Amino acid sequence: MQKMTAQELLAAYQSGRRDFCEIDLSLTDLFEADLRNSNLSGSDLSQAYLPYANLSQTNLQNANGQQAELSNIQGYSADFSHADLRGANFSRSNLRCSNFQGANLSGVTLYGADLSHADLSQATLKNANLSRAKLNSTNFQQAQLSGCNLFQARQACLDGAECDRNTIYPDGHRDNV
Repeated sequence: MQKMTAQELLAAYQSGRRDFCEIDLSLTDLFEADLRNSNLSGSDLSQAYLPYANLSQTNLQNANGQQAELSNIQGYSADFSHADLRGANFSRSNLRCSNFQGANLSGVTLYGADLSHADLSQATLKNANLSRAKLNSTNFQQAQLSGCNLFQARQACLDGAECDRNTIYPDGHRDNV
């Protein structure tokens, strides 16, 4: 995997390049970066700093985004399918229509994020924080929500999701199973 600095990535993007498949951007500072319509599939974004970045319609399939700072991003229709996003922070991000199918979102913070029409089917959201998230028409089929905090999440339909006694539902209750 080729290591690329933030400056190299942004210069290549400015010159018209969009394919950054399987590159190492771990620990990279990409604050407010505009990477719309890029291909970052299989790339390493672990512990990268990307608040306020624009990742709309970006391909991040199979990417490693563990512990990445992704708060307040624009991620409309981004593809995070099968990505490892454990411990990442997506607080207040626009993730409408994004694909997280089969992604590992354990311990992720999605506080106040907009996940309307997103696909989280077969995703692992163990101990994730989705409090105050907007979940209008979000697909949770076969998603693992054990220990997930959904307190005050809006328009949540958890049909087909796997919840446990530690899951906190939008109204604040837990199952007494």
